[in-house]
Amino acid sequence: MSTTQSERLRELLEPLVTSQGLDLEEIAVDSVGRKRVLRVVVDSDTGADLDQIADVSRALSAKLDESDAMGAGEYTLEVGTPGAERLLKEHRHYVRAVDRLVKFQLTEGGELVARILKVDDDGLDLEVPGVKGRKATARRLAFSEVDKARVQVEFSRKDKNEEEA
Repeated sequence: MSTTQSERLRELLEPLVTSQGLDLEEIAVDSVGRKRVLRVVVDSDTGADLDQIADVSRALSAKLDESDAMGAGEYTLEVGTPGAERLLKEHRHYVRAVDRLVKFQLTEGGELVARILKVDDDGLDLEVPGVKGRKATARRLAFSEVDKARVQVEFSRKDKNEEEA
């Protein structure tokens, strides 16, 4: 049996989120002054649009209203998707980040910024951007070599369709 409020909330809400075609990525209960905020982060392989977020928010709100999982006090429910610079923790996160630039903190120390080209059960095939006019290089990185990985925001990257045109 779960002991923490977050675990109880996950057990209650995850089946509902999954039934909406989404993954429950994160649950956090924070105190903001005298108020409590329940933050629920959802995602899917194709992303989640505003209509899906609204639908799952209504479903979660109804489920929470019929349970005592949040206790008697008032709280605010916030449902959203991971941010642009999301931390990659699960295998599915890496799969969703294919073609994205990622900053890796390596277990042996040091950092690597590279684009994920392919993900399999053992690790990642990467493209390390060239520096000062040099060509990009390929690199294989095992999951065991990754301490942390975070997607990087790119403002000037050309869309694949533009490159092919």
